[in-house]
Amino acid sequence: MCVEATPPPSGRLTRRGVLAGAAALAGTMAAVTPASATVPPTGSGAAAHDARRAGGRLLIRGGSLLDPATGAVVEDAAVLILDGTVHAAGPHGSFTVPRGVEVLDAHGRWILPGLIDAHIHLSTAAEARDAVHKGATSARSGSTAFYQDIAVRELARHSPALAPRLTAAGVFVTPDLGDTVLADPDLTPLARLKEGVRSAEALRRVVEVNLARGADVVKTRVNERAGLPEQDPLAQVYSHEQLSEIVAAARKRGKGVLCHSYSEQGCHDAVTAGVRSLEHGAFVGERTLGEMRRRGTFFTPTLTAIAGLAESPDPVLAERGRTYLPVLKRAVLAAYERGVPLAAGTDSSGGTVRPIGREVELMRAAGLPALDAIRTATTGAARLLGLERTAGRLARGFAGDAILVDGDPLADVTVLKRPVRVVRAGFAL
Repeated sequence: MCVEATPPPSGRLTRRGVLAGAAALAGTMAAVTPASATVPPTGSGAAAHDARRAGGRLLIRGGSLLDPATGAVVEDAAVLILDGTVHAAGPHGSFTVPRGVEVLDAHGRWILPGLIDAHIHLSTAAEARDAVHKGATSARSGSTAFYQDIAVRELARHSPALAPRLTAAGVFVTPDLGDTVLADPDLTPLARLKEGVRSAEALRRVVEVNLARGADVVKTRVNERAGLPEQDPLAQVYSHEQLSEIVAAARKRGKGVLCHSYSEQGCHDAVTAGVRSLEHGAFVGERTLGEMRRRGTFFTPTLTAIAGLAESPDPVLAERGRTYLPVLKRAVLAAYERGVPLAAGTDSSGGTVRPIGREVELMRAAGLPALDAIRTATTGAARLLGLERTAGRLARGFAGDAILVDGDPLADVTVLKRPVRVVRAGFAL
C-alpha cells in the first residue's frame, strides 16, 4: 500500500508538540531545578532573561587539567567559564578572573571536559539528569518510542543542568513500529502495511516524519536485536537497497544515519549504503573496516551493553554476551589499528543509565591506549556529533562542561566511572 498519498507532516504542529513535551519534562523536575537553571519567566523580557541564564559563571581552580586533543596536562590549572562558555584555561594565575564568579576547588583532582555518550536512550527527565550526573554532558540519542529525546534536547537548551546537550534521533526506522505508529498522526497510515515498514515509500515516510518533528539524525537497523532472546542478532532485516533509501532520504535534508548492526554482511551493507556510524557491529570484518576507514564511517561498539548481556539472568542472553564481548573487543582493536574513528556509547535504556566512563574502561580493555580510549568519549565522539568546536575539550570558546575525578585517568581510566563533581554549562552540580 502506498503511503505517499498521506499529506506531508506538519512542522508547525510538531514544533508545538515538541515545546509542550519539553515543558512537561521540565515540570516534572521543578522541585530539583537549581536556582541558576530556573525556567525563564513569560513576557517581553523572557528571551533576554533566557540568554542571561543560559550558562553559569564559574572558576574551576587547582587540579590537573587534561586536554584530550593534545594529551597535554597542566598542573595547578584553572578554567574560567563565563555564561556557560570557557573563557580561559591554563595555569592558575595566568589570566584575570572577574569579580563575582563562583569558585570550584579542584585541588588534588583531575579536570577533564564533560564526556560524550554517543549512543543512549533517554526517555525521561530522571534519566537525562542521571546521565549528566554520571559524566555525560553531551550525548546522541539512539532513538525513543515517542519522540521523548526531542523534548529532552529542548529541556537541555533552556535548563542545561537538567540534561545533556542532546543530538536527537526521534523514532527508530524499523520494519515493525509497534505502538510507535501512535507517536505522530502522520505515522498511523503505516499500521495498514501488512509487511511493515519495508517499501521505499514507507521507509521515506518514517524518515520524513522524524525530520519534520525536528530529529537531528536518523536511526535504523540492519539486524535483529541482541537483547531479546527470541531474536537472532545475525538475521538481516533490511537490504542494501532499503538502507540506501533511508540514507538518501536523510541526506536530502542534510542528516546522517546511525545503524544498529551485528553480522558482517549487515555491517557491510550499512557502510556501503552510506551510514554515518555503525552501532554495535560485533562481527564487522576486514573488508568492512577497510570501507569504514576509506569513507570515514564511525564505529560505536557499545561494549557496555554487550558486557551487560553477559550478566543477564536469562541464559540465552548471558551466553550471547559472553560469546559476543571478546569478538567485539577484537573488532574494536582492529578498527583502531586501521584508523577507523571510534566513539563511545553505552546504549543505556529502560531506566538504567550506565556511566559513560564504563565504556572508556572497556575501550581500554580492548587494547586502546588510555588517552585514545578517553578520546572516544571526548574529541572523537564530538566529531561524530558535529560538536568538534563545542565539546570534548576545555579550551576558549568550548562549552563549559567538565568533570572532576579522583585520580589520574591516564594511569587508571576507571576513575571516569565515578566523577566526584560535574559541571554543566558553567553550573557546578
